[in-house]
Amino acid sequence: MNSALAEPLKTALVLPRLRLSWSAAVYLLILAAAVLNTLYLFVSPLDLSPDEAHYWDWSRHLAWSYYSKGPFVAWLIRGSCELFGNTVFAVRLPAVLCSTLMLVALDRLARRTLGSAKLSFWLVAVVLTLPPISAGAVLTTIDAPFLCCWSWALVFVHRAIFENDDRSWTRAGIVLAVGTLTKYTMLAFPVLIGLFLIVDHSRRPTLFGCGFRRMTFLGCLGLIPILVWNATHDWLGLWHLFGQAGLATGPKIGFKWYGLLDYLGGQFAFLVGYWFCVWLAAAWTFRPGREANPHFAFLWWLSVPLVLMMLPFSLRVKVQPNWPATAYLPGIVLAVAWLRRQFEGESKIYRRLVIACLALGILASLTLTIVARFPRLALPLFAKLAAEPTDDQLAPVRNLDPTARLRGWRYLAGEVDKLRDLVRSEDGQESLTGAMVWTLPGELGFYCEGNPQVYTFGVALSDRFSQYDVWRPNPVADAQAFCGRTFVYVGEKMPDMNAVFERCDGPYRVEYRENGVTVGGWKLWIARGYRGFPTSHKLSQY
Repeated sequence: MNSALAEPLKTALVLPRLRLSWSAAVYLLILAAAVLNTLYLFVSPLDLSPDEAHYWDWSRHLAWSYYSKGPFVAWLIRGSCELFGNTVFAVRLPAVLCSTLMLVALDRLARRTLGSAKLSFWLVAVVLTLPPISAGAVLTTIDAPFLCCWSWALVFVHRAIFENDDRSWTRAGIVLAVGTLTKYTMLAFPVLIGLFLIVDHSRRPTLFGCGFRRMTFLGCLGLIPILVWNATHDWLGLWHLFGQAGLATGPKIGFKWYGLLDYLGGQFAFLVGYWFCVWLAAAWTFRPGREANPHFAFLWWLSVPLVLMMLPFSLRVKVQPNWPATAYLPGIVLAVAWLRRQFEGESKIYRRLVIACLALGILASLTLTIVARFPRLALPLFAKLAAEPTDDQLAPVRNLDPTARLRGWRYLAGEVDKLRDLVRSEDGQESLTGAMVWTLPGELGFYCEGNPQVYTFGVALSDRFSQYDVWRPNPVADAQAFCGRTFVYVGEKMPDMNAVFERCDGPYRVEYRENGVTVGGWKLWIARGYRGFPTSHKLSQY
């Protein structure tokens, strides 16, 4: 065969095989991650996080919406628990499913924008090492379904814009509606798409096309259950949203000059430092007016503006590190595109420096991910760095180890059950269970024997307003329904506790230890003869 013809024929035969190989590899990688995450649910040393337990409690009271969030995460948990019972596995299985679907979407987005299945494989491999992604793969908070919805919305809209696939607008709208039921921030998605279409002159007519309007309309349908619930609950969710965004007034709302630094520092830590720096470099390199690649422009406009949108809020309220998390879904693809260009440079020294920094960044991410999954590995270090325990601070290690909030709840519930049994044997009746703050009722309700409904006195003790204050009856708003009852109470001593109850026994100190280190500490009371709180209390709804 003529050599001039043989070489192109050889290339044509080999390249599809290589593409198929990398395509298979990325799906095998995603499947392996899903299997390992599922197996981890059976061996995890971590109890439910307070947020997970809170949403599980929501799932016992199914509704069109809830005080602080939409209903979708509660619906997911309820469906899983109906299949597998009220178990940790059932609560967390939706996170594994959502994470797996998110990775598939990222793979498809990366292939379409980077044009390389090989780069897509390495992108997914890197994403799996990131602590926020790793946590979201096994913890069912609102972020798991929210990130999943956002990533698929990216895929469908990219396909609609760049491949003229009209049906993808409809699919994007459906995903947008589900995402809105999960987190209100989903409504920012069509705004970001609109910004991209306005700036891209050749695609600007798409902004006024029926496809974009259809997507936006379908997405807004997700607001209907939320608005119906709010209309029947004095618009509590709306006021909460205003408070969270710093748009309301109150003693905790004001100008915070240091908020900007706090916000940026939180983003730096959220992405393990290295990846935030790479994202910044990519954002600068591919900024509008400099980058001609329309796919990279799409990624830029769906990433950078969302991070910038949070800047003014940081001057008024505390912006949590995960609030702009969806910005880093297209952002990590953009970061990989930037890294690829660095490897194409002529300087060997520079390329080696880039490789060394990349290796250190991946190593740091992987180390933090492993420690977060198996926190006892770092417990001796945290114990050395932590202050000495005091009467007010039984477990100072919790100030250093963020995973400590996910440990000890099962043990605490066992101690609460002992006091419940004591009351049953002494008084011949069942006690109620109460807590000082909103993070405790879900944990106690999940882990205590019989899954009792647990109440909170928090709104009367300067804690934030929560869903527990919406449900009625509750002991603060409906004291007459609880008069004379005995509570096993978890928390610090209340002001005027003897006026709230006829008699209080305690505190009974509970300490949860791992390898001799106190990881959690609580105070328990047997409080008999509930009378209600003697003074009125202003309820803070944010």
